[in-house]
Amino acid sequence: MTQVQTVRGPVETANLGRTLMHEHIFVLTPDVQQNHDEWDEDVRIKDAIEKLTALAEAGYDTIVDPTVIGLGRYIPRVEKIAAEVDLNIIVATGVYTYDTAPNFFRFRGPIPGIIDADPMAEIFVRDITEGIPGTNVRAAFLKCAIDEHGLTPDVERIMRSVSRAHRQTGAPITIHTHPGSQRGNDAHEVFASEGVDPTRVVLGHSGDSADPDHLASLADRGYILGMDRFGIESGSPFEQRVSVLVTLVERGYADRMVLAHDAACYIDWIAPSLLQYNSNWHYLHIENDVLPELRKRGVTDEQIDQMLVGNPRRYFDNVAPY
Repeated sequence: MTQVQTVRGPVETANLGRTLMHEHIFVLTPDVQQNHDEWDEDVRIKDAIEKLTALAEAGYDTIVDPTVIGLGRYIPRVEKIAAEVDLNIIVATGVYTYDTAPNFFRFRGPIPGIIDADPMAEIFVRDITEGIPGTNVRAAFLKCAIDEHGLTPDVERIMRSVSRAHRQTGAPITIHTHPGSQRGNDAHEVFASEGVDPTRVVLGHSGDSADPDHLASLADRGYILGMDRFGIESGSPFEQRVSVLVTLVERGYADRMVLAHDAACYIDWIAPSLLQYNSNWHYLHIENDVLPELRKRGVTDEQIDQMLVGNPRRYFDNVAPY
């Protein structure tokens, strides 16, 4: 049996159950929070426990949290939450940026003739094989991003470091993409050149696209489509997200899609007053609203289980047993 690392330790992939494949617990700007009176650690932890408990009570077993460097990852806090919630939480390693890498990496290599090694891949591999420093947790997958800025030098550097860590560990990859500018094609060029198996890659935010033909072309290459922003309706309304997903199911792609909201218990990137414009952006929107609508449009329970159970399990199978 294949095991996957969670915050509370290894779990058989067969026991992951219903899985939301792209959810955050916190998305933060740490140096702002450390100098601002908005953050209350106890309140935020209590709120997260309540929201994740509600998700578990709704019949979900696992969330996959792609919070990495650039998104405010702090695993000791997540450990406290996981200890109080009957839910598997799977965490990532990687770097998230649309253009430039964090300054930490700027002069740490590679620098021709001075520093040969790139510490990025080494950090990613350590998080997967040894554990995240200061915790008892090992990352189980890799995260990077490419947005409408395109393949900048630092974005490419991160993607290639993620690819090398993937090849060394077998850990799968999730990449934030910008379907409006078809960045999945750019991601494919890099991953293909690095020998990455497309079936081990989720193209995040594919559900932002209104073009099922474009998404089908990526799925035909083997990629998993992240239909993972349900509830964010300011850019892609509910009707569009559902219609594209149903179209792809009808074309036979239920085995190449995963579902989620890209929600968080708390995100400091957005003023609280703006959240009212996406009132369904929470962990229960798929269960309460999306699945009933899918069933109404002919998507079967077997196809829903494929997207929520079967595809996530396959994504985490065949990872090296560290």
